[in-house]
Parts: sequence; structure tokens; C-alpha cells
Amino acid sequence: MADFTYDAINSQGQHINGTITAGTREEAVKNLRDQGSKPLSVKEAKAKSKLGRGGKVKQRDLVIFTRELSTMISAGVPLPRALETLAGQVENKYFKEVISGINHDVESGSPLADGMAKYPRTFSDVYTNMVKAGEAGGILDEILKRLATQVEKDASIHKKIKSAMAYPIVILSITIIAFFGIMLFILPKIGKIFKDLGGPNAQLPVYTRALLGISNFLVGHTIMHFIPLLNKIPLIKLLPNMLFIIGLLLIGVIYLRRYIRTEKGRYKWHLLLLKTPIIGNIIAKVAIARFARTFSSLMGSGVSVLDALEVTGKAVGNSVIQKELQQVSEAVKNGQPLGKELLGARFFPPIVGQMMAVGEETGKIDQVLVKVADFYEEEVDAVIDGMASIIEPVMIIVLGSFVGLIAASVMGPIASLSKNIGG
Repeated sequence: MADFTYDAINSQGQHINGTITAGTREEAVKNLRDQGSKPLSVKEAKAKSKLGRGGKVKQRDLVIFTRELSTMISAGVPLPRALETLAGQVENKYFKEVISGINHDVESGSPLADGMAKYPRTFSDVYTNMVKAGEAGGILDEILKRLATQVEKDASIHKKIKSAMAYPIVILSITIIAFFGIMLFILPKIGKIFKDLGGPNAQLPVYTRALLGISNFLVGHTIMHFIPLLNKIPLIKLLPNMLFIIGLLLIGVIYLRRYIRTEKGRYKWHLLLLKTPIIGNIIAKVAIARFARTFSSLMGSGVSVLDALEVTGKAVGNSVIQKELQQVSEAVKNGQPLGKELLGARFFPPIVGQMMAVGEETGKIDQVLVKVADFYEEEVDAVIDGMASIIEPVMIIVLGSFVGLIAASVMGPIASLSKNIGG
């Protein structure tokens, strides 16, 4: 949840402004309209912080904070004193300020969850909702233990994905740089050698002509084309064109990012990711594991099924799966079994619905879903490890093929032309 400042016209035609709490800006606008007001401007309220918007809390720091807060509450330490102690020992200045701000709210009589909700960049909706459930049920220490485990699991998955992607990204970057370097600096000189040896009508292999064509195109359509002109034309005259192109690229990137942040754009982007080979499989399994563990924690905390589905939908990190869970929630509200509805969901494997049905029959949904979460987290680990082991030889083959093609395109024609000259 976040706070949004608004300017609006109420049902009496009067201009009003204030702050409203909602999950998203769209929800805030809808709530204002439901109240009979016409929103003029709705913006997310910026958290008051001396450190500005640059503050960031590492997952490791959040895990340590959560575990230590759980331990102190279990030991009977009053919540304000526990928060004050934790704020004093945190090294991250931004996190220290966040904890101090929460402590101030708690000392003023606000629930812990409400204080955390003011810092959505640090505490997610799932985190704050689980804390709220723990406070309501009197099991805050147990909830915090579960949250620490969940944060650790999420951090572990993210770390493995980043680790698996680091190698191919480095190799791909080197390959791209090498490609442009060869095309812009080496092949033009080799093309000149071919012309000097065989004349303008020299018969060259198809792949050699193709590479020379790509090289000529790049040289004629990049800044390399302008370098010979720099001695004759002042650089200042080239800057407007360069700045215009750079500006167009930046505008395109900014527009794409803004579109992805909209509800429609985010849905299409997430759907595209789910349909992408290999990557879509990993994303789906990560989302399902997160769903199972979060839903299990909420159910074990005494949260109702419908509330748990709503909170979990926001936690999975994918708008497409979130929409599916909303549809499932509507069906459950109308009396349908949860397990049966999950069996018919597009992006949920049958095993999830079957295990959910077993949990409903035995009354142990939370315990069953923990096993589902463990299973899919192991699946994600296996897929990532397998992908990492495959990527290395594939990259070597791609690089080898690229080098071989360059060598064949250069050495073959040179040898052929040399024989013709010698004959």
C-alpha cells in the first residue's frame, strides 16, 4: 500500500485535496470516483527522507532485521525498544532512517504494519500484510520468522538467476564489440586488398561478399562515415544530428518504460516473458514457488482464503498470473473449490491444483503448499544450473563459428586471388 496526494472536485462542485491510501494509482483514482469525486491530479506521495529517493535496502539487511525483530519480540522486548535497538545497530543510513520512522509511528500508537506500509520500496505488500495478520492474531514473532525465510528464498533465487546470466551477458557483449570492431575497422581494409589483387570484378565467395556488404553498410551508416569529414566540417555542425538521434533513442526507451509501468503495458510485457522459451519456464516456476510459499504463510497465519489470494496475487511479480488468481478468487467467492479452480488455470501446472485439493481435504493447506514451494524452487535451481552448463559450450560454438566464418571469408579469397596472380 502507498499514499497518494490528490486534487479533485467533489459532488458539490468544490475543489478538494488530500491524501488517500491505495495499492496503485489506478486504485486511488477508482476510490475517489467511488466517493463521488472527479480526480484532477493523483500522484504518489514521496516519503520524507533526508536521503531522497536514492535509498536502498539490501535483502540481506532485511533478513537480518526480520529475524532479530522476531527474536526480540519472542523474548518479550517491547516493540518500540526493539525497533530503537535495531535502528541503532543498522549500518545502512537509509534503513536506519526507515526503522526510526516506523518506531516513531509505533510510539504514536500506530500498528507496526501501518508504519511499514509507508515505505513500500523496503517492505512489500506481502510483507506488510503478513505483519498485519501477525499483529491481529498475536503471532507476530512467528510471522516474522516465516517472512525471513521467504525473503531468503527470494534472494537466493534472484542471486542464482543473476549468476547464471552473468557469463552469457559478458560473452555476448564481447562478441558484439568484436563484431562491430571487425566490420568497421578490419573488413574495409581487407576489401581494399581484394580490389587491389583482383580488380573491381574479382569473383568472391557469397559469404565474403555478404560480410563486405554488411561492413560497407555499417561504415556508411555510423559515425565512422563522418570521421573523414571532421577535418573539413567543424564538429559543432555534427552535434545537432547526433543529439537528435540520441534524443530519439532516449525518448523511445523512456516511452517503453512508461508503457510497461501502465497496467496494460505491464500485462503485455509479462505475457511476452511467459511465452519466451526457457525464460518463460523459469519465470513461471519462480512465480508458482512464490505463490505457494506466500499463500502457505498467510493461511498458516489465519488469513482467510480470499484475502490470501488477493495478497498473494500482488506478490507473484507477474500481472498475467495475478489476473488468473483474481479469476480464481472470484470463482472461490461463488462457492467453487480452490483446488479445482487452480487445475483449470493456464499457467498453473496440474500438480498445484491437485496438491491444493489434498490440502483442502486434510485441512493442511499450509503444510502441503510448503512442499509445493520446495519442489518448484528445486526445479528452478535445476533449470538454472542446466541452463548455465549449456550456455558455456553454446557460446564457445557461436564464437568459434564467427571466427571461422571471418577466417574463411578472408583467407579463401586471398589464396584464390594469389594463385590467379601467380598463374
